[in-house]
Amino acid sequence: MNIFSLQNKDIFSNSLLISFLGFVIICFFLIFGRRIKLAVQLERFGLPIAVISGIAGISIGPFGLIHVLSKETTSVWSNFPTPLLSLVFATLMMGRPIPNINGLVRPIVNQFLLALSLGFGQFFVGGLVVKYLLSPSIDTHPLMGCLIEVGFEGGHGAATIIGESFNRLGFEDGLELGLAMATVGLLSSSLLGSIFIFLGRTLRLSDTEEIVEIKENLNSKKNIEIFSDLRILIINLGFAGLAISFGVLLLKILRYISTFFGEFSREIIFSLPVFPLILIGSLLIRYILEKTGNTEYISNILQREIGILSTDLLIFTAMASLDIVVVFDNWLIILVFTIFGLCWNLICIAYFAYFIFDDYWFEKSLIEFGNSTGVVASGLLLLRLADPKNISKTLPIFTSKQLFAQLLLSGGFFTVIAPLMISKIGLDYWTEICAFITFLIIFIAFIFNNAFLKNY
Repeated sequence: MNIFSLQNKDIFSNSLLISFLGFVIICFFLIFGRRIKLAVQLERFGLPIAVISGIAGISIGPFGLIHVLSKETTSVWSNFPTPLLSLVFATLMMGRPIPNINGLVRPIVNQFLLALSLGFGQFFVGGLVVKYLLSPSIDTHPLMGCLIEVGFEGGHGAATIIGESFNRLGFEDGLELGLAMATVGLLSSSLLGSIFIFLGRTLRLSDTEEIVEIKENLNSKKNIEIFSDLRILIINLGFAGLAISFGVLLLKILRYISTFFGEFSREIIFSLPVFPLILIGSLLIRYILEKTGNTEYISNILQREIGILSTDLLIFTAMASLDIVVVFDNWLIILVFTIFGLCWNLICIAYFAYFIFDDYWFEKSLIEFGNSTGVVASGLLLLRLADPKNISKTLPIFTSKQLFAQLLLSGGFFTVIAPLMISKIGLDYWTEICAFITFLIIFIAFIFNNAFLKNY
């Protein structure tokens, strides 16, 4: 028995070591690969190097054409999306000055309404697909009505968290299907977003000026040399870790307080992901540093680069660890959900782009498409490719909106309660509630903007 345990321990240690070394190698290629002229040219056309690396990862994975990566390695990597996404949220507010919302109230409200209509609409469309398309021909579970929102809006982190709720409620395949939807959504976001960027530049849909170089010059005298000052790097990683620690601590406090409430409230709080709380921690740290005049400790470039690298690694590890067998076994369900989810996203975004947004509609729509189809990292990646110098001022609008939207959808409150509500009131009632909320939000957006125009 002892010999067997030692053998298992050695196998685990070797797998962990190989996974770590492989992860370091991928980090190296993603960091320095962006300095290669071909990679820069590809990104200029909207094809991120992370997506190319992810496709390569699938090809050399345990289910790919060439079995270079072992299943043990990709199993370890499958746990990386959650901590990587935590890093993305930790750097989201910290690496940028707190935006002055004077004059941005209307754009932020419009971006927020678009996010709500996309999220609740995905619940609505998912319910319709399960009831009227899949149920007559395929053995379905009512909780499948959550898959579009969980996979598209929430991504791999939310799919992992909500997957535990799926298991408790008797939907055993929910975790695998949620992760598959998240991966397909991420891939769709990157590929379709790349096409949109290419068409936008070709047809001049974007209001921003053409950018000659994707990367800003990091070697100017005013900027910090990232790899030459280890102290600054450690400090900035420490601030990101502090924001993550704040989110984790706040979540633990909420879970402790929940013991004094009812079973339903406790179940909701225990299902909440940590990402929205990390975002609050990131904003709080930035606010304290600005108020105390200590922002020199924060490198905006480093925070941005940490977020970019985390985004790239998130995309790579999610795609490289994809279980192709699960996708093939449920290909019809995933295909139907993907088609209808994408159609809803495009219809909803087109409505806001035409009727609601006044200026820079392309950038505002693009970042929300990435966020609602992949994850927030996808939206940031697409915006970085379309508007790397933030000429459209879409980034402060999006990050301000995200403080509120992330608490509700994309792994927030309504994402968490959706499986619980469906199990209690049924899929039909939940779909009707989401339909009412969706079209009410769309109507409010139209009335709000018409009233605003009349006043000015």
